[in-house]
Amino acid sequence: MSHETSARPLTTAYAEAAATAGYAPSVHNTQPWSWRVLPDALELRTAPERRLTATDPEGRLLALSCGAALHHARVALTAEGWTPAVERLPDPADPELLARITGSRRAEPEPEAMRLVQCMQVRHTDRRPVSEEQVPTAAIGEITRAVSVAGGRMQILDRDQVLELAAAASHAESVEAEDPQVREELAYWTDRADSGLGLPPEVLPEQAPQTTVPARDFGRAGTLPIGPGHDRAAVYALLHGDEDEPDSWLRAGEALSAAWLAATRLGVSVVPLSGVVEVAGTRQTLRHLLAGMGFPYLVLRLGIADPAHAGPPHTPRLPTAQVVDTSAVQGQL
Repeated sequence: MSHETSARPLTTAYAEAAATAGYAPSVHNTQPWSWRVLPDALELRTAPERRLTATDPEGRLLALSCGAALHHARVALTAEGWTPAVERLPDPADPELLARITGSRRAEPEPEAMRLVQCMQVRHTDRRPVSEEQVPTAAIGEITRAVSVAGGRMQILDRDQVLELAAAASHAESVEAEDPQVREELAYWTDRADSGLGLPPEVLPEQAPQTTVPARDFGRAGTLPIGPGHDRAAVYALLHGDEDEPDSWLRAGEALSAAWLAATRLGVSVVPLSGVVEVAGTRQTLRHLLAGMGFPYLVLRLGIADPAHAGPPHTPRLPTAQVVDTSAVQGQL
């Protein structure tokens, strides 16, 4: 541990961890979180103005997104040599307060956490069809273990289950296409190129890929070339847990972050498929795939990206000052 690192105040570490959490994935790149740095804590809150009220009325995907940001912040603190303690949903009277990181104490920086912070900076969503290269079994095992360590569970779907998933995804797409509020919301979040939010054309496929499991129809063509690939070599997984409550959604987001960072380190592409969990009927179909033994949070497509063509750019991010409030610790940073 360097003297420079050990001498830095905790408030600085909190502020930098919150800034690093901005790299986290979120549904439609809404970045629905806000952070507040206090002298002895780092608070994670929802940003209601960036919530998908039509697509995600219960806040399931909002909590997943914020959970991913929470995990990013925890890893960033660990990489800096802190041992963070987390209180999830600490105040029932304040549902927008999702987590409070407190009681951080000094420890040796963890090299693995440092590597994961590097992965945060290069991680992105590549919606192109995957290559024909199979995902190594060992990599699937490592990603599954990362989910388990983070407190989640991940079920790999077999061929018959993938066909059920495909039918459910197609039905969910039809349901949402007939909902004018969902269509309006999607149009809003795919037309915010200069705002630091949303999905610019460069990350959206120029045409629908011919895949077994249909990808989301964003209602407009992007500029991302997709090539002739398919999803034959893709692995589909279901992120799930025992409860269907805000606390479990938040933890699922932490598990999602752990899975995605592990996959990035291993060279595995991850695409979250949320449409099939946004519709109540198809979410029930996913429960059937779990034999009724759990609640589905998100479907993940895992694969090896096509190496012959450049992938999409990173989605934009809000300036740190818009999501991290340091007003309570001015002079302590």
